[in-house]
Amino acid sequence: MLRWILALLFIPFLDAVLLAVVVGQTTYIGWVGMVLLVVLTGLVGMLMVRAEGRRTLRKVQRSLAAGEPPTNQLLDGGLLIAAGAFLLTPGLVTDLLGFLLVIPPTRIPIRAALKRFVIVPYLDKQADGFVTGNVWTVGFPQEGAGAPQGERETVDLGEDDYTVDGDDTYTIEFGDSRTDDRDRSYD
Repeated sequence: MLRWILALLFIPFLDAVLLAVVVGQTTYIGWVGMVLLVVLTGLVGMLMVRAEGRRTLRKVQRSLAAGEPPTNQLLDGGLLIAAGAFLLTPGLVTDLLGFLLVIPPTRIPIRAALKRFVIVPYLDKQADGFVTGNVWTVGFPQEGAGAPQGERETVDLGEDDYTVDGDDTYTIEFGDSRTDDRDRSYD
């Protein structure tokens, strides 16, 4: 946490130092030109954030209409909000960070890195490994894999037992206190 606070304090410091160096090195720009440059980059950046935000909203609507979760689009929206904040903050470094978050060719790798190194580990921690590691899948036995053909394989999933026969007969046994103790066989 302390690293993030130091990074957030370092960025304005770096902006101030870079502005002082640029103004000191260039005699023909001066302070007025530097202020105009910062204002111009902020305005252009805000127009770009607005256009990308509308594009992202259309993508969210298309994803929802198709019945798909708009995860990438929501991350893009969050990155565009951060880009707007960076672009409104006066300075060259913050403007550069804002433009990197606005332009899709640079935002897509940033989004992928954010998902891989921040979101998935956080969700994995919250769900006790369910997101990446502890997902169990059980398939039907085939010849050469699992139970031999014709034998039964029982998978214990807690209170409900699911038994799979190798001859395409699937038996599901319900035997917990919530049901009325019945066996069903589906051929």
